[in-house]
Amino acid sequence: MRSTISICLMMACVLVSASCVATRPVHYYTIEYSGEPPSPHSDQAKPDGLILLVGAIATPEALQDGRIRYRTGSNEAGAYEYHRWTERPGSMVRNSLMRALRGSGKYQRVIESTSSASGDYLVRGKLYEFGEVDNASILTRISLQVELVDKKTNRNVWDHLVEREEPVGSKSVTDVVQSLDRNLQQVVRETAAEIDKFLALGR
Repeated sequence: MRSTISICLMMACVLVSASCVATRPVHYYTIEYSGEPPSPHSDQAKPDGLILLVGAIATPEALQDGRIRYRTGSNEAGAYEYHRWTERPGSMVRNSLMRALRGSGKYQRVIESTSSASGDYLVRGKLYEFGEVDNASILTRISLQVELVDKKTNRNVWDHLVEREEPVGSKSVTDVVQSLDRNLQQVVRETAAEIDKFLALGR
């Protein structure tokens, strides 16, 4: 009888704990996009400029579920279960890059790459890191590689890797998100400027 009561009490505790976990709110975050939302046309467009297609930014599997990631030391990695992005990091990087390229005013069009879209160059890349790093100090790290493909020859003609760290004010997730926001804007600006430079030399 006592064993039955003990089992019932244990089950009740498990159910209460599960209920508490299930009702814990999930917090969602986004970056602050600068400039206008992506659109095929812009008032700053250059009529005789190149047409850029912006393709997908590939990400590791760990970055695909939307949870904000962190890394401790060299090997331990994890994620904040109740703190997530409203968009996947790859999409945020892609949208930010489109805005930066369009905002330069150097191109006729900067549009999303689709099966029916045509252009002069395809911009695509891979996001290797996008998260918090806890070592002696707290910081965020972004590692982004971008390449250009000449659509006439279908050859990769340029690639560029940016790895950047940005300090975090405190351990709070809000501060981590703000640091990642600042970090991403710098990474995107540098990447867009390097693309501008390469394409200007080739014309």
